[in-house]
Amino acid sequence: MSETTQSGATNPRETLSSAFKSYLKPTMAFMLILGFASGLPLMMVFSKLSFWLRESGIDRASIGGLYAVSFAYSLKFLWAPAVDRIKLPVLTSLLGQRRGWMILAICGTSLGLFLISSSDPAIALMPVVIGALVLAFSGATLDIAVDAWRIESAPNEEQANMAAIYNLGYRFAIMFSGMGMVIAGATSWHFAYALMAVIMLVIGAIVIFVISEPDRIERFADESKSFAGKVKDAVIEPFWQLVRKFGIWVIPVAGIVTLYRISDFTMGVMASPFYVDLGYSRETVGWIQGILGPWPIIIGGFVGGFVAVRYNLMRAMIAGGVITLLTNGAFAALAIAAGPNLDIVANAVSQGVEPPPGAVVHTPTVWALMGVIVADNLAAGFVGSVFIAYMSSLADRKFAATQYALLSSAYSFFCKLAATTTSGPLSESIGWAGFFTVTALYTIPPVLLILFVMRYGPDHAKGIRIDEPEDLPNEGVPNEKGPTPAKS
Repeated sequence: MSETTQSGATNPRETLSSAFKSYLKPTMAFMLILGFASGLPLMMVFSKLSFWLRESGIDRASIGGLYAVSFAYSLKFLWAPAVDRIKLPVLTSLLGQRRGWMILAICGTSLGLFLISSSDPAIALMPVVIGALVLAFSGATLDIAVDAWRIESAPNEEQANMAAIYNLGYRFAIMFSGMGMVIAGATSWHFAYALMAVIMLVIGAIVIFVISEPDRIERFADESKSFAGKVKDAVIEPFWQLVRKFGIWVIPVAGIVTLYRISDFTMGVMASPFYVDLGYSRETVGWIQGILGPWPIIIGGFVGGFVAVRYNLMRAMIAGGVITLLTNGAFAALAIAAGPNLDIVANAVSQGVEPPPGAVVHTPTVWALMGVIVADNLAAGFVGSVFIAYMSSLADRKFAATQYALLSSAYSFFCKLAATTTSGPLSESIGWAGFFTVTALYTIPPVLLILFVMRYGPDHAKGIRIDEPEDLPNEGVPNEKGPTPAKS
């Protein structure tokens, strides 16, 4: 992002006009499709699978533990250098570096979805775990390729807009996965997961025949170097470049990246089991999430993208933290409205026993559930856009896949570790209302770090990226579509 954009010293009409025109580019349409492709695997291995497991009588601690398969998304930085540098046989020569890896990953997600569709957690949990592992690993690999494609396909000043479109596609995936719950209610979970596998294969065909490969700076590989030297160039150098760039400020920046989404992760893993314990059917939740729920996320995403471009990115992140605190806390209000017997009945379900006589849960109205989901999704859309824009501004274009994977892995690893190890036991020990109150308060530490960086930090720690000579392509350095001229 430019200094002009961050300071807000721009003509409002020019900003609105340029922002609107940027959304009409073909690249944005491609980003929409790829955002959908990234979101569908995660939603099917995350919230939808946990709903199915809870319906099958699996206890909350086990559901939270199974969420550990999503650590593939947190550890993707380990194989991001391979996605950045290794050329796949046949696929890379036919489709390019980014699209070739996308196709490989999409085939893997389809395989994982088919494996889950042929399993039954009520009979045996291990086949579900294996399918979820394949789905999570392939989905994480797809994320690496899509993130690199996004960073390479648009200039710095359009990254927030790209993030908004990415979130839009991602939310369409949430919408579609919500309809998958409705389909599961009308047919079965097996059919719903098989349908999602087919949809991913259709997206693979779109990637092959419609989406274009971006221009990318090709770093020269010195074949005379030893294997250790090549590993240093491909793996160590992208990470060390971040440390050199930020210096001591890498510590608060890492704190912001790591903690900013912890509230959403820790409460999100328990949202679907919470809906089951409240007494809502899969059709009710599916209709709300699939039809109504995504639109506030879309609106929030575009608002977040515009605010990040037009105003101050760090202030937008603070606003996102406050909104998250309030909307995640609304789940606690929903738990209180269900009455004091909610936790008694929920614990009985986890233990596989009948609730005590007279222990009745007063299921809140559908309107109450709808209001909480809409508010939460509005906040998620806003926060998602500004956070993606911030991380994108930290990554160098020469190491797009590797550095962005490192940044996204840093926050998702810690947040998922907290969610996996604490969410289930915490919700069972202090009850649903206490659980959502505590997780909502997790937003306070990252907001304090943002305030600290705003007051004392350098521009690049604030998400203001000013291209330096070393960040620009050298004259004559080839990319995949020919020589890249030097920038003036």
